[in-house]
Amino acid sequence: MSTVRVSQVAFKPPSPSGSLEEDILIPLMNAEALDGRLLFAIPKKGRLHERCLSLLAGADIQFRRHNRLDVCVSLNHNLALIFLPASDIPSFVGKGNVDLGITGHDVILESKMQDLVVEELRLGFGKCSLQVQVPESSPIKSAEDLAGKRVVTSFEVLAGQYFNEIDDRLNLRDDQKTKIEYVGGSVEAACALGLADGIVDLVESGDTMRAAGLHAIATVLETEAVLIRSGVQKHPHLTSLIDLITNRISGVIAAERYVVCQYNISRDKLAAAVRITPGRRAPTISPLEEENWVAISSMVEKKKSAKVMDELVAIGAEDVLVFNLDNCRV
Repeated sequence: MSTVRVSQVAFKPPSPSGSLEEDILIPLMNAEALDGRLLFAIPKKGRLHERCLSLLAGADIQFRRHNRLDVCVSLNHNLALIFLPASDIPSFVGKGNVDLGITGHDVILESKMQDLVVEELRLGFGKCSLQVQVPESSPIKSAEDLAGKRVVTSFEVLAGQYFNEIDDRLNLRDDQKTKIEYVGGSVEAACALGLADGIVDLVESGDTMRAAGLHAIATVLETEAVLIRSGVQKHPHLTSLIDLITNRISGVIAAERYVVCQYNISRDKLAAAVRITPGRRAPTISPLEEENWVAISSMVEKKKSAKVMDELVAIGAEDVLVFNLDNCRV
């Protein structure tokens, strides 16, 4: 039995002493053991899995997972983690079998669960595009050019909806309509194998598509990981815990997006400094012992922090410091 804590700090194996902690680690696969707990679905593998573990660590959701089981309980919350394929999570959450889940926005739409789940948070990772791709050598230059031809995809629903709209706009009927064919993987090989004139697939960096001699001609959807809850409230007593977990995860996401910038500046430059670092609501301004000087603390977006520091120095700010955030509530 491997022991893993989501914070990636290893626990020692449980002792055979019969302690409460050891009892918590007993594999749980029956409904009675999970009764009354919040059920939280996490992708069991794939592009979202590792990032989800890091997110849960930041939210201080501790657990140990038996290496042969996809269910484990939290050591410090009244919840159980359910490890599922990302494609199954919208259905489990939408039908109320699971209370919370993390999956891709595209997966929700592909499974037609958007009316049964509530997207609580966009999580800022797993970002990619669902694109229409064709061979570089193809005369097809737009999605309209591809309409009526063969398209291979793992996203039958989204691709079908996208090309149905184009077919209707072009008045394509019956056998003239775009032929959508499903494959479970290696979609990028379909054109080279003569199975398709174009494909619809998720693209992150685009390296795989370029290696296959493909290029994008249209984007169907921009997607990323999302935190979802069930629109069917089967367990009202868990509402406060759902809100707590949601707020904690929101804090982790915000902490990854922002840094705290602190600096000193003379009062006559204060207005210019506040324009550079307005903060989320307003900067914190404190007087210094030195006359006519103040200290300012403000949250700034991490991706803009270097430019902000340059601009502050240019107007006369001194002792400019930037601090990363481990967590926050904003």
